[in-house]
Amino acid sequence: MEAQVKCDIAILGGGIIGLGTGLALLRRSPNLRVILLEKEKEIAAHQTGRNSGVIHSGVYYRPGSLKAKLCVEGARALIAFCREHRIRHELCGKLILATRPEEIPRLKELHGRAAANGVQGCSLLAPEQIREIEPSAAGIQGLHVPSTGIVDYREVARAYAQGIRQRGGTVQTGCRFLGIRKENGASLILTSQGEMRSRLVINCAGLQCDRVARLTGGSAPLRIIPFRGEYYELIPEKRSLVRGLIYPVPDPRFPFLGVHLSRRIDGRVEAGPSAVLALKREGYRKGDVSIGDCLEMLAFPGFWRMAGRHWKTGLYELARSFSKGIFLRDLRRLVPALQEGDLLPGGSGVRAQAVDSGGNLLDDFHLIEEGGMVHVLNAPSPAATASLAIGEFIAEKTAR
Repeated sequence: MEAQVKCDIAILGGGIIGLGTGLALLRRSPNLRVILLEKEKEIAAHQTGRNSGVIHSGVYYRPGSLKAKLCVEGARALIAFCREHRIRHELCGKLILATRPEEIPRLKELHGRAAANGVQGCSLLAPEQIREIEPSAAGIQGLHVPSTGIVDYREVARAYAQGIRQRGGTVQTGCRFLGIRKENGASLILTSQGEMRSRLVINCAGLQCDRVARLTGGSAPLRIIPFRGEYYELIPEKRSLVRGLIYPVPDPRFPFLGVHLSRRIDGRVEAGPSAVLALKREGYRKGDVSIGDCLEMLAFPGFWRMAGRHWKTGLYELARSFSKGIFLRDLRRLVPALQEGDLLPGGSGVRAQAVDSGGNLLDDFHLIEEGGMVHVLNAPSPAATASLAIGEFIAEKTAR
């Protein structure tokens, strides 16, 4: 890339949010000069390429929140996009199961949220109705969400990138962001492949988004705390135990959904993920440690406040990470027929979870505008589902 490349909008980050934003911008304004920069050699290398592939429907999220609005809108847009571009997907449906009496009020609350958020077709089920949909599942009451689906988000991301290029935009991989400075009302972006000048910069850097914000003078008082999600896979002979997606009732204190069973678009069935504090932002193995990442995390007061509030849950997640038996016990609440030999080690991902200085895990999407930049500072699940809607939301903001 030559020095002093000029563009209207530069997007930092080649995950599905950056790509969806680039596509939305060019759909709205075809004459924009848009450049997307990704530090890895390929797009979708981190959260996008390592998630569970679920097309969420919008059941979980507080009515009126950005997550609720953009997930419902985004799911419709994503499904239409997949149909238009012949991307394999399936609306296999989801069951959320209450397995204990104390979970029933929370399940009914989710049913109410679904109605408030405009999610169609949801119904509460008795045990015999649960078994009609998932014969191997157990629960004293269930919530059926037929509009939930599955897709390969790497394939979606590639189609977004192709759409950007077809509209005249640039997707530049292997290009690391180094810094930025303001010159004559524009941003001079310093990268490993030279310099470029842009009227607007959009930070969609995922696991690195808070660092990018600080490098550009952003004032966001939060940090990304990485949580590693670890999966098992069912052996091929036991995949028939799961027809679609089987989830527990989530703990309302956390923005995580609990270990669950998910059919993938390629026919595999995943079990998980856990939610273990990661010692490296891009560390996908138990032994991955970054001293710098750890020191930065320990220096953040919000980390200690979060840890003091949730240490018991953190210890349990750590124990489940190292104990297949504990992991299996939680899965058997949903599908009792599962045995230890049915689980094989699977993949893993790292969730970029924003935590504020008070130790609160941010539950909603969080975007800020300042100094000629838009920072996407909290966009975990269902961000992949909502990617086109998030992109359109950003495009509308930048058009004002």
